[in-house]
Amino acid sequence: MGALGLSPRLPLLLLLLLLMLGAECFAREVLVPQGPLYRVAGTAVSIPCNVSGYEGPAQQDFEWFLYRPEAPEAALGIVSTRDARFSYAVFGPRVAAGEVQVQRLQGDAVVLRIARLQAQDAGIYECYTPSTDTRYLGSYSGKVELRVLPDALQVSATPPGPRGRQAPTSPPRLTVHEGQELALGCLARTSTQKHTHLAVSFGRAVPEAPVGRATLQEVVGLRPDLAVEAGAPYAERLAAGELRLGKEGAERYRMVVGGAQAEDAGTYHCTAAEWIQDPDGSWAQIAEKRAVLAHVDVQTLSSQLAVAVGPGERRIGPGEPLELLCNVSGALPPPGRHAAYSVGWEMAPAGAPGPGRLVAQLDTEGVGSLGPGYEGRHIAMEKVASRTYRLRLEAARPGDAGTYRCLAKAYVRGSGARLREAASARSRPLPVHVREEGVVLEAVAWLAGGTVYRGETASLLCNISVRGGPPGLRLAASWWVERPEEGELSPAPARLVGGVGQDGVAELGVRPGGGPVSVELVGPRSHRLRLHGLGPEDEGVYHCAPSAWVRHADYSWYQAGSARSGPVTVYPYTHALDTLFVPLLVGAGVALVTGATVLGTITCCFMKRLRKR
Repeated sequence: MGALGLSPRLPLLLLLLLLMLGAECFAREVLVPQGPLYRVAGTAVSIPCNVSGYEGPAQQDFEWFLYRPEAPEAALGIVSTRDARFSYAVFGPRVAAGEVQVQRLQGDAVVLRIARLQAQDAGIYECYTPSTDTRYLGSYSGKVELRVLPDALQVSATPPGPRGRQAPTSPPRLTVHEGQELALGCLARTSTQKHTHLAVSFGRAVPEAPVGRATLQEVVGLRPDLAVEAGAPYAERLAAGELRLGKEGAERYRMVVGGAQAEDAGTYHCTAAEWIQDPDGSWAQIAEKRAVLAHVDVQTLSSQLAVAVGPGERRIGPGEPLELLCNVSGALPPPGRHAAYSVGWEMAPAGAPGPGRLVAQLDTEGVGSLGPGYEGRHIAMEKVASRTYRLRLEAARPGDAGTYRCLAKAYVRGSGARLREAASARSRPLPVHVREEGVVLEAVAWLAGGTVYRGETASLLCNISVRGGPPGLRLAASWWVERPEEGELSPAPARLVGGVGQDGVAELGVRPGGGPVSVELVGPRSHRLRLHGLGPEDEGVYHCAPSAWVRHADYSWYQAGSARSGPVTVYPYTHALDTLFVPLLVGAGVALVTGATVLGTITCCFMKRLRKR
């Protein structure tokens, strides 16, 4: 070492330096928030304090002192974790009442809580930790300044109050129809001298429930960073645009709930919170106030919608016009931006269960349509007054007799003009009787000649007799066949072969044998069906089905009667010559085959003997 020029005392000095540095690394340190902290009189404040780098037990004790601005050298004992009688007289009653307390978070961390700040609580707060160390190293206390601001936050309902039908009460009682907009306003301002941000939220409590954080459900709110967020039940409506929150000017806030629903009823409040940014960059709420805006009742459409019909039981004759009126009543919003209505008529035959089938309706856009089976008829569905609708059948038919009901549906508009059915109501049944024409038809059908052979033309005749009916009655007749399918014992459903309509136009169906068919009117009340080139596939049971038709003034036809003839069996016989010709052909064929076999056998044996020679 002497050769290197190092002093023999250098290692000892380095060891002492390392010991000093190690002692500094394990020195006691007390941490409190960076100040100054600004809080508002009348609100709560929490100041945390923790200690590290200490020796001794894991649970450390803490003592809190206050240095007021008017006496910066005088330490006023507030509260201690080890001495219940530590508090000075100015804090004793508040500590005993629990308004001021120290709460231990863990062995080396506590928080000082003051429930309601007073102006004289301003000053420098010191968190002191009595020593449990073997040596006095580091800091044993931490200090932070707390400044108390006057309460300058104000919140109230925006005059002249919310939209809707408002009763003269305080707070006002507001009634809106289901589907209408619910608009509420709030005025929030602060005159705090420091730079603060306001957060404003609208909340709802169920009717008659006490107001508090546990019962107040947030609807939508504007956060300190100006972000708009909704409470969990309203998040979808905010995303869909049905819920909006906007700021109008410097102090006014407006919430609009589109398409009010039954569950939107309740007491609405506006809550304003004032936030300030602490020196460490975090945001702290320093004040909060709440104001009641209105008690809101939502009048549901289902509780208001009612339907009445007239003029009462109707008895009319065929061909006469039928008019029925439907009146929709109730405290309903007018159709338009928020609500829409559709009205229709249903008919069920006498004695049939259920509401029946749709006759005609007007949709939410006022466009009329006819139900299945009514196409082509002169039927009108129209609105004749603000809430009165008329159904008119230009020419009633006996088949129109039955029980009629008017069905009204109410819709509310959501986002993007989307309609949601909110209510429906049916009227009482209205009986309608249509007198029968009294037409009686009879039909007699037969096969001309009685017997028909294959390849010939089968002629089937049908004579129709009519009793009763109005002048101008027209007749139609159709021919049907029933024949068993291959492998089936019972016949298949009847199939149309052909017929002549009431207007004299022929209609051809499908012939079983696939050959030509002709249908014709051979007399005023006599029809004929001819099957040309009869084949075995045409075998079956045929019948004639006449019908009587009446034409009304609106040129529409309706069937006034029908009948069915007895069965006519068609069996294509085979000619006698054909019967003899078949065995002859079979015998000749067998003889030819036998002769060829014998000749072949003889030839084969002769050739074998010839080869042996």
